[in-house]
Amino acid sequence: MQFDVVIVGGGPAGLQAALTLGRARKRVLLCDAGPRRNAAAVHMHNFLTRDGTAPAELRAIARQQLATYSNVEFGSSAITSITGARGAFQVHTPEGVIGARRILLCTGMVDEPPPIEGLRELWGTSVVQCPYCHGWEVQDRRWGYLALPGAAAHLVPFTTMLRGWSRDVTLFTGAAVDLPAEGRATLAAAGVKLETAAITRVLAQDGRLAAVELAGGRRVACDVLFSHPPQRQVDVVRALGLALDPEGFVRVEPLRPETSVPGIYAAGDLTTRGQAAILAAAAGMLAAAALNTELTMQLAAEGHI
Repeated sequence: MQFDVVIVGGGPAGLQAALTLGRARKRVLLCDAGPRRNAAAVHMHNFLTRDGTAPAELRAIARQQLATYSNVEFGSSAITSITGARGAFQVHTPEGVIGARRILLCTGMVDEPPPIEGLRELWGTSVVQCPYCHGWEVQDRRWGYLALPGAAAHLVPFTTMLRGWSRDVTLFTGAAVDLPAEGRATLAAAGVKLETAAITRVLAQDGRLAAVELAGGRRVACDVLFSHPPQRQVDVVRALGLALDPEGFVRVEPLRPETSVPGIYAAGDLTTRGQAAILAAAAGMLAAAALNTELTMQLAAEGHI
């Protein structure tokens, strides 16, 4: 079985890429078997015409619309590995091997929340990453930002930005970040409270965050906690040996997102810290357009079209 493009991952980036390539008359297989990174999210926000839509509903609508294009197929088997080279990739699944001229990775990332007691249970509901996605629903509540190692460069502007949604913002640095005096002064002037003691656990009430407990037992009331945890690539991407940037994202150019392995492209969250459904969909379209141009030129030169 041979496809022009096999897309790995069926989130917004993969779905949009499948739509763009399908409308360009390419034969596409969209493989979607992995767990949902946003499985805990009830609604998605900040996506024009889809604000408040459940993620599962977005996927269902996208698949319904893609069914119009007979040249787009869906696969639900897990991809175990990808071998071969540009023009002749082999995509390995438990059911067999699929051929592909090109590969588009839209697998997202795997979040690795810090090992703080109670935090993982609240991940995706009361402990979240993006105020643009979650901020409106919890405006004017008690907000916190959990700083993790490596966050110093963006710590002050990001935490100050949170003040646009709430007047009650606390920065928890623990032992992860040594904030300089200038940064402390900026936060104080913006009305941001600072807690430097280590966090021992987070406390919930009725399934929602209620407080952050610090070393020594003191508790700080908190309704929502923002954090940007470490992330890692999924196993099938890691096995490809692609060039990564210093933060661990797949290195690509925005308008032609081919990876360091010729013929393998990447789009969406696995390429950037700027992670949102609408951004991933846009990246999926850009990747698909670049793939379509390259493939069409090759197929025309070979006399296949």
